[in-house]
Amino acid sequence: MRGNKTADRAFYAASELGDFSLIWHLVGVARGLTSEQRADEALRLSAVLAAESVLVNGVVKSFFRRKRPVWEAVDPRPHRLRTPRSSSFPSGHASAAFTAATLLAEDSTMAPLYYGAAAFVAMSRTYVKIHHASDVLAGAATGLVLGRIARKIWPKSE
Repeated sequence: MRGNKTADRAFYAASELGDFSLIWHLVGVARGLTSEQRADEALRLSAVLAAESVLVNGVVKSFFRRKRPVWEAVDPRPHRLRTPRSSSFPSGHASAAFTAATLLAEDSTMAPLYYGAAAFVAMSRTYVKIHHASDVLAGAATGLVLGRIARKIWPKSE
């Protein structure tokens, strides 16, 4: 699929929106504007994502020195992309995406949408060749676990 202009735009955009968990903070804020309870959930989401980032990008990645895939194409990337300097394993984008999806999906009829968006952001990292597939799978699993732990430690307010 690489080289398809529509796919390139979609996957590069998803990868960029995943930087610093921007997409998840935007979703949290948008939901938070609808009620006080959802405002509390937006705060919870942002705090948990900050903790997830410190843990995964600051601690977990320091145990691994996996190199990122090499862009072997003759042509440059079709879109600009920030390339992290940290270890490739596990994917922080995937971890953040699935942590956010786990929190956002709690008691929500939109759960499939949140997990679908998380999967798309996670897959984008392989598509743009910033991560190996195993990095993304490990990141997704990490995010699911961290999301569940966060739900236990900091339950949603009723």
